[in-house]
Amino acid sequence: MYWQKRFDRENPDAELEAKIKAIRQSDKDFGYRRIYGKLRQEGFLVNHKKVQRLVQKLGLQVKSFAHKSRKYNSYKGT
Repeated sequence: MYWQKRFDRENPDAELEAKIKAIRQSDKDFGYRRIYGKLRQEGFLVNHKKVQRLVQKLGLQVKSFAHKSRKYNSYKGT
């Protein structure tokens, strides 16, 4: 039936997921954009949205850096 998920099918992105994990292990601060660039350098033809989706699925997203807010000070020094 068309609405039932097929469980017997292999994961078509298994090779790509393994490569993403390997890139992420070697470079811990790489986000999906840099992983995408590295994959393109190595000859993988893949869309950046697919890379982002797989990075999210694998739980490898980089935590964003929050900038500290400070009150405006017009003092320019002496």
